Amino acid sequence: MGRAFEYRKARKMKRWGQMAKTFTRIGKDIVIAVKAGGPDPDTNGRLRAIIQNAKAANMPKENVERAIKKASSKEQEDYKEIVYEGYAPHGVGLVIETATDNLNRTVANIRSYLNKLGGSLGTQGMLDFMFTRKSVFRIAAEGVDIDELELELIDYGADELEMDEEADQIVIYGDFTAFGALQKYLEEKGYELKGAEFERIPNDYKELTDEQVADVEKLIERIEEDDDVQMVYHNMK
Repeated sequence: MGRAFEYRKARKMKRWGQMAKTFTRIGKDIVIAVKAGGPDPDTNGRLRAIIQNAKAANMPKENVERAIKKASSKEQEDYKEIVYEGYAPHGVGLVIETATDNLNRTVANIRSYLNKLGGSLGTQGMLDFMFTRKSVFRIAAEGVDIDELELELIDYGADELEMDEEADQIVIYGDFTAFGALQKYLEEKGYELKGAEFERIPNDYKELTDEQVADVEKLIERIEEDDDVQMVYHNMK
C-alpha cells in the first residue's frame, strides 16, 4: 500500500500548472469521449468523468459545453490515441500518451526530442513490465470512513485507497478494467467525485543523482511542451 500514492504525489506535472495546456488536454479528451460514446454525459460515463476533471481544473462550463458541441460536429477531426515507449537518459523508462490528428508529425517530433536529449524511441509494449495501468478516482473525504469504503469497493475492483490530506480527498486505485464498475458505484452511492482518470504506475523506481535527474527532467519537459502530448509517465524516483 502506498506506492501509487507516493508516485502520484511526487510526479512533476508542470504541464497541468499551465492553464491553457490543461484545457487543451481536456478538450481532446472530450472529443475522444464524444466520438466514442456520444455527447450526452448521462449515457456516456467517460464523458461524465472528463467533465468532473474539467471542473477540478477550473475549466469554465461554457468551454466544456463548446467542446462537446464541437466534438459532435462533422467538421471535428478525430484524434488518434497513440502511446509511445522508450528510454530517457540513464535508463529511465518513458511512456508517452498522445492524442493526434497527424501521426507522422507526432512520431517525428517524439523521436526528435528523444534523439536530441539522450533518449531513444522503442517499440509499443516494450515497457509493459515496468508500469501497471490503473483506474484512479478522487472523492471528497469529508464524512467518509476510508476503511469502510475500502471494504465496499474491493468487490468492484479497487485495490488501494489513500488519503490526500492536502486536498482533503480520498484517492481510489483500481484495476484498469474496473473503471466503469467503480464509477457507477461511486455515483450511485452519492460520493462527491472530484476526478477520474487512468494512470500508469511504475512497478519499480530508478534512483539517479541530481545531475542525472536534471537530464531526464529536461527531456520530459520538452516532450510535455508538444501539443500532441497528453501525459508522460516515467519510473524515476
